[in-house]
Amino acid sequence: MSESQPIQRRKLYHEVADRILERIRSGEFGPGDRLPSEREFMEQYQVGRPAVREAMLTIERMGLISIVHGERARVLAPTAQTMMDQMAWTASHILSTSPQHRGYLREARLFFETGMVRLAAQNATEDEIAGLKAALDDQVVNRDDSATFADRDMAFHRAIARISGNPIFVAVSQAMIEWMRQFRSDLIHVPGAEDLTIKEHKRIFERIAAHDVEGAAKAMADHLNRADRMYRKYEEAAQAEQKTSAE
Repeated sequence: MSESQPIQRRKLYHEVADRILERIRSGEFGPGDRLPSEREFMEQYQVGRPAVREAMLTIERMGLISIVHGERARVLAPTAQTMMDQMAWTASHILSTSPQHRGYLREARLFFETGMVRLAAQNATEDEIAGLKAALDDQVVNRDDSATFADRDMAFHRAIARISGNPIFVAVSQAMIEWMRQFRSDLIHVPGAEDLTIKEHKRIFERIAAHDVEGAAKAMADHLNRADRMYRKYEEAAQAEQKTSAE
C-alpha cells in the first residue's frame, strides 16, 4: 500500500459494531443472552438510532445474533454451519458471474473430498460403515426418481464427511455440494448416469469398508473427475447453443 494513500474514514456504525462485537467476544454477552435495547446502546455510545440499527444488522449478517421485531436481539452460539451460511450468498454471486471460479470450485472439491475419503477409510467404525451403506442403499432405491436421487447422492457424500467427526468439514462439504448443484441443475439429464454414479459410489464404499485409504482416494478421484468431464461437456454444449441462438 502506498504511503501517500489517504486513510479511509470509517462509518460510525462500524465503530458501534466493533464495540458490541468486543463485548460478545469477551463473554460479557454469551449465547442465549439478550443484548441491551437500541435505546440503551444509543445512550451508552452517544450515537443515533441509525448507527445502532445498522451495527446490529451487520452483526446479524455475521450469524452472531438473532433479531426479532419487537424484542431485544439474542446472542447465538456460533457453529460451523452458520459460518458457511454467511459465506453462501457471496460465494454464489462469485460463481454465477465467473465460470473460471467454477473451475476453481471443482478443483477445491476434488482436493477436499479425496482428503475426506482418506479420513473415512482410515477411521470409520462399524456403525459409520453401516450408516454409509444405508445412504448408498437409499440412493439405489431412488435411482428412477432423478430429483430424489440427486438428494441421496449428496447425502452419501455428507455421510463420508461426517465420519471425520469435524463439524467444519461437514459444513464445507455441504456448502461445496450445494454450490455445485446450483450450476448443474439445469443441465440435460444423461441416460444411465444414475447407474454409473451408483457403481462408482459402491466402489468408494467398498474401499472405505476395507479401510483401504489410497484405494478410497483413487475411487473418489475417479468418480469426481468422470462427473466433471461429463458436466463440462454439457456446459460447453449449452453455451455454444446459447451463442448460436443469440446470433
